Amino acid sequence: MKSILAFGDSLTWGFVAGQDARHSFEDRWPNALAAGLNGKAHVLAEGMNARTTVYDDPTDSTNLSGAVSLPVMLKTHQPLDLVIIMLGTNDIKFAGRCRAFDAAMGMERLIKLVKTHDYMINFKVPQILIMSPPCLVKTDDEWFNELWGHAIAESQKFAKHYARIAEEQGVHFFNAGSVAVADKTDGGHLDAANTRAIGEALVPVVKRILEI
Repeated sequence: MKSILAFGDSLTWGFVAGQDARHSFEDRWPNALAAGLNGKAHVLAEGMNARTTVYDDPTDSTNLSGAVSLPVMLKTHQPLDLVIIMLGTNDIKFAGRCRAFDAAMGMERLIKLVKTHDYMINFKVPQILIMSPPCLVKTDDEWFNELWGHAIAESQKFAKHYARIAEEQGVHFFNAGSVAVADKTDGGHLDAANTRAIGEALVPVVKRILEI
């Protein structure tokens, strides 16, 4: 059986828009992907709310940088056949670094961490699939509008920059925004149908990558 690491933020964790709640197990995209692979692969879901690609968040007591936690996950879950990374939304919520370009640079560093990790001698470097997250949308929620309302236009550039990074680094790319739309309840998170749609859309993509 193949092993896949799904590494991301609240969209991978399954945060319910506008609520301190988590989507049902079967609706979260990593689990929808696993279900579609019909036992041919085990999907290890490693989503953490507010995780960034590589940037520190001084407002949170947890180290949210993916560059810190990804190597731990690579060592913990090896051997891996595929690493899927979907991050970036939390990178651009800070007005001081509100650029999808910066998130793409962070994604490039994560790709290099996967490629150069010190795996056990008999384990191969896994294949890599990066995903651009769905774009932010307008919301009437005052708190979330203050959090990332300024970054809506910038979020629309994720796919362009991530596709370029994927091509330059020789890894796979998928635009999650092509199959999922953020919930207007808070402007950034997904409802059950949209997070499930990402996992379902990834099934043929992952089958092709892993030849299963």
